[in-house]
Amino acid sequence: MVRKFTIVAGAVLVAAASLVVTAPTGAATTAGDGSTHGPCQYTVTPDEPAARPVPLPRDPANTPDHGKVKVDVRTNQGALPLTLDRAAAPCTVQSFVHLAKWRFYDRTTCHRLTTYPTLEVLQCGDPSGTGEGGPGYRYKDELPVDLAPAPNDPTGERKIYPRGTLAMANAGPDTNGSQFFLVYGNAYLRPNYTIFGTIGEDGLATLDKVAAAGVLPTPEDPAPVDGAPALTTDLKKVKVRC
Repeated sequence: MVRKFTIVAGAVLVAAASLVVTAPTGAATTAGDGSTHGPCQYTVTPDEPAARPVPLPRDPANTPDHGKVKVDVRTNQGALPLTLDRAAAPCTVQSFVHLAKWRFYDRTTCHRLTTYPTLEVLQCGDPSGTGEGGPGYRYKDELPVDLAPAPNDPTGERKIYPRGTLAMANAGPDTNGSQFFLVYGNAYLRPNYTIFGTIGEDGLATLDKVAAAGVLPTPEDPAPVDGAPALTTDLKKVKVRC
């Protein structure tokens, strides 16, 4: 079963899929319910087959929760350097690093660009390129608690995900997988999406280039603000610095 992940009010749309993968030597071990034993509890999702085979991440009792991780992302549109923050989201960083080391993100296409004034993001992380692919597991949220309120929001519920933010897309509470979004302009969202890092200046320049080209027109919508980027953006190599 495929579940669509939707961010409302300048929403980010994602779907996660999962598959129980035979783990190679040294991979994480699981409990009887298909989840890892540690605090992150990465859990297999048999109804959502993995877009690309990958085992569950390691889940140590003492999950690293301090320090930064530099990630070099090479795209066909330019560099996209990332800095992951273990203190903000230790389980998320642990998963992202795991997927990068297994080359899960290599040779994938960012499938969605949104250009709403209140949601300017590029969404990536699905090897299938459909927005319906994931790593075969899910894990808990690590939600931000210190975001500034969004302007002109009568409900007071939406917050500012500022330009340069790196965050996880999801399909509801505790359904994180592999898909993530890169904020190239302020995004006004409910604080339901884990922030796990930032985008470097070179990366923002790359995102601005992609955003300036807009969303790919369709016969139904000649001037869309949400859909596939007109400037195809491929993640050629995602490498964690040692």
